[in-house]
Amino acid sequence: MNSNVAAQGTNSPLVRSRRRMPPELSIFLVLIGIALVYEILGWLFVGQSFLMNTQRLTIMILQVSVIGIIAVGVTQVIITGGIDLSSGSVVGMTAMISASVAQASTWPRALYPSLTDLPAIIPIGLGVGIGLLAGFINGQLIARTKIPPFIATLGMMVSARGVSKWYTKGQPVSGLTEQFNFIGTGIWPVIVFLVVALIFHIALRYTRYGKFTYAIGANVQAARVSGINVEAHLVKVYAIAGMLAGLAGVVTAARAQTAQAGMGVMYELDAIAATVIGGTSLTGGVGRITGTVIGTVILGVMTSGFTFLRVDAYYQEIVKGIIIVAAVVVDVYRQKSRKKA
Repeated sequence: MNSNVAAQGTNSPLVRSRRRMPPELSIFLVLIGIALVYEILGWLFVGQSFLMNTQRLTIMILQVSVIGIIAVGVTQVIITGGIDLSSGSVVGMTAMISASVAQASTWPRALYPSLTDLPAIIPIGLGVGIGLLAGFINGQLIARTKIPPFIATLGMMVSARGVSKWYTKGQPVSGLTEQFNFIGTGIWPVIVFLVVALIFHIALRYTRYGKFTYAIGANVQAARVSGINVEAHLVKVYAIAGMLAGLAGVVTAARAQTAQAGMGVMYELDAIAATVIGGTSLTGGVGRITGTVIGTVILGVMTSGFTFLRVDAYYQEIVKGIIIVAAVVVDVYRQKSRKKA
């Protein structure tokens, strides 16, 4: 009889509804809660609405779109149980290199005078390709030499930042063509972010690539025994993360209509924060692109809200750090409860 009661309990409508409840729902509710808190504080301390200002919300979405592109790649890396600290530096490096071949002939100080007025697809492809190469090197170091991902990507972070500074001896690259700048104007950065998120949401949920990615993160030995070429797949995941960082670098340069060696500083930490806030577990095996998209928006709402309330940037960084730690603590307790269940 007890077994029948237990069976009935597990098949009750409440339990079934909990099972069907998407994990992103709780993250989305957090997003709504944060936005409402800013709305209330806005009327109390600023005398304005936070949510009803469409210009502020548009700027916020545009600002987080680049972080979101990076975060899509970082999510896949973290699902495998790894980490990528190099994405921000890769953004700076690819922004500089792609911009250098996107200059107009009317600019008097073109870096390569014979390579001006090129079709936009060439500098865009170059930036994405260099990002892909950086990610491929990360993957090879991690998969072939067994260097911890933290160390391998830390090395790439320092090296890529050095390349971005060396490339033009610290001088900015300006005078970019209108065709190249187009990808960074208007709503295009958001469209690029959403298209990238949709592609890899489908890839992770419905393709063998996604199944292998989750399997490696859940149990790398079991994945290897089941016939997955773990090393080759890790190279692929890190190469994709680098490619998306390169795309983010191109969009960053196009948005600013110039490129500087300092672009992308701390972007890797923002991308990791958006990923973790979105529910991806740092232990690997758990995470969704939809959660990362919501986490990215949460990060943007927080930053925009702090600016709206005129909170000093110093305090913003402190609070952001606290929220990242809190998200990790919640993830640890979630994993413990899942193991007990």
